[in-house]
Amino acid sequence: MVLARPEVTPTDAADAADGAGARRGRPARGTAVRLGLMAVPLAFLALFFAYPVVAIVGRGLKNGAQWQLGRFGDVVTDPDVVHVLWFTVWQAAASTGLTLLIALPGAYVFARFDFPGKQLLRAVVAVPFVLPTVVVGSAFLALLGRGGLLDDLWGVRLDTSVWAILLAHVFFNYAVVVRTVGGLWGQLDPRQEEAARVLGAGRFAAWRRVTLPALAPAVAAAALMVFLFTFTSFGVVQILGGPTFSTLEVEIYRQTADFLDLPTAAVLTLIQFAAVLGVLALHAWTVRRRESALRLVDAARTARRPHGRGQWALLWGTLLVIAVLLIAPLAVLVERSFAGPDGYGTVFYASLRSAATADSTFAVAPLDALWNSLAYGAAATAIALVVGGLAAAALTLPRLRRGRSGRIPLVSRLVRGFDALLMLPLGVSAVTVGFGFLITLDRPPLDLRASWWLVPLAQALVGVPFVVRTMLPVLRAVDGRLREAAAVLGASPWRVWREVDLPLVRRALLIAAGFAFAVSLGEFGATVFIARPDQPTLPVAVARLLGRAGELNYGQAMALSTILMVVCAGALLLLERARTDHSGEF
Repeated sequence: MVLARPEVTPTDAADAADGAGARRGRPARGTAVRLGLMAVPLAFLALFFAYPVVAIVGRGLKNGAQWQLGRFGDVVTDPDVVHVLWFTVWQAAASTGLTLLIALPGAYVFARFDFPGKQLLRAVVAVPFVLPTVVVGSAFLALLGRGGLLDDLWGVRLDTSVWAILLAHVFFNYAVVVRTVGGLWGQLDPRQEEAARVLGAGRFAAWRRVTLPALAPAVAAAALMVFLFTFTSFGVVQILGGPTFSTLEVEIYRQTADFLDLPTAAVLTLIQFAAVLGVLALHAWTVRRRESALRLVDAARTARRPHGRGQWALLWGTLLVIAVLLIAPLAVLVERSFAGPDGYGTVFYASLRSAATADSTFAVAPLDALWNSLAYGAAATAIALVVGGLAAAALTLPRLRRGRSGRIPLVSRLVRGFDALLMLPLGVSAVTVGFGFLITLDRPPLDLRASWWLVPLAQALVGVPFVVRTMLPVLRAVDGRLREAAAVLGASPWRVWREVDLPLVRRALLIAAGFAFAVSLGEFGATVFIARPDQPTLPVAVARLLGRAGELNYGQAMALSTILMVVCAGALLLLERARTDHSGEF
């Protein structure tokens, strides 16, 4: 999800130094430093991502010493699996199209209009994106499900309808389009379109010929990210889909946890992995195309107060969409958490402090999940900042130019692969990662299955890409001549980072920490496997409560979801106060 990135090219001096070192047969200093910075992130991803995923897939496809490659044909021709594949692709495409249709007007409003409360509303729009999918599912269940608001008022239930899934996906990904497309739209120079109109082009023709081509890469990048998130959807489909609808991620979970059919789960994991690689490759191409093609201006210079009936109608229409689609489900979630058996009150919140209830499903008080989540999230954030910060620093170093043969140097190709590798945890099955943790990290020297650190390590895998994508543009925007001047004066690479880079990127570092903390709180796919019964996280606790019948369990799920929503929203509002217009790609 990439917004605008300032175009910063390496200096000729740095490139010449690297090239001279390479010609003399020794590694260039910049190359050696880059490889050193990449060592820790690569080791982290190898141990806690690649190893568990490869191990669980390998175990599923091997019978003793024999590979069961014929299992691929059996699985992909199974009618039930074909139905799952079709629904996964279909709902992802439909969710993407619906999200673009609803969110693009909002992107224009946030990009071009200046109105009171814009910063607060921008934060509100972004809240759904950082909410755990379990909370999103719970919110739409409270609105559309049995006993929900629409059921109480008009007897309308959509909880097991595909429309509930599509609307929940729009709710979750609205901010992706607004931030990705709107962030770039606000930095496009409006004088280009005005010049086209002066030359005789109509309003629509000027937009189609000038603005749309410039926005196309951003729209494509946003569409691909929405498709990726909805293609791998788990919590939303598990809660709202019921037994009728299942995505690949949900089916991997069912085959692993319910049926213990590892061969089928392994094949489905590989199919999803191949699809994710394709989407990420397309996304990287659109990002490079946009970065190299545009000259941007300060977004603050392009926003104007709405004028005319059309612009005011667009603004009020966007506000209505935000109120109905984004705020209403969260408001209903809060309302259901206070709707006790004897009227409105805090009975469900009070019951969270004790596990000794007639129909409780917990060995500990459900409220303990809050403190568990906060502790896990803090540890995961620290890990993600170290790993992601080193990775971003490695990707920031000057890139070697093409050689005389026109070929891209090996180091540059490795860096591109490293950048793509950092994004894989967002798309690979979290269920597979979690189950892989259980079967691989159970013997020395990595006997972590009973360790408290197992959950933060899994959560940090999701946080690292957010740290990298948040810090990378800001680091690249730092004038390289400042680093070179410090190096010429004798400063070591560590001192250059401490005294040049760190003061300039401190704010981005805080924003990266906030994003990592928010997404760690909401991680569910892997944590559902590895969280101990006496130490559940908030999303795991909500899922357990929703999986049991009873008014108390349902009310406690709504209360826990509300608490989790408030914590995530509070973290995001703090981020918005610290954010500048260019503080990262998210």
